[in-house]
Amino acid sequence: MSSSLTYQAEPELDPKDFQKLLIASTLGERRPVEDLERLEKMLVNADLILTARKDGELIGIARSISDHCYSTYLSDLAVHSDYQKLGIGKMLVKLTKAAFPLANLILLSAPKAVAYYPKIGMKKHEHCYLSVPEDPIY
Repeated sequence: MSSSLTYQAEPELDPKDFQKLLIASTLGERRPVEDLERLEKMLVNADLILTARKDGELIGIARSISDHCYSTYLSDLAVHSDYQKLGIGKMLVKLTKAAFPLANLILLSAPKAVAYYPKIGMKKHEHCYLSVPEDPIY
């Protein structure tokens, strides 16, 4: 029996499937996986949700927010640990870029993935700043 790998846009992705994948990919270490309501809002407010499925099972996701013409923020790129290093993440990044061809693609790397992005052709930007919710702005 052959296995099937498919990529598709899934704007109605089930938050429970998203939660399971985040945990299985280790991205769950930095996402609010215990808060299903928040995960649902993350999905509902995304401009683009691309998925990879193998035999129907969710094994990859690229979730982005975009103005469609200048900048696209790839806020989540996750591939199930059992399927990493097979080109699935790279294909999800390519499909994200193709969806908004005029936009710059921007992301914040997970610590474990810092070495990955240069390998697929992305450039490190040294002028990025971050303010987490508990940080005050003076």
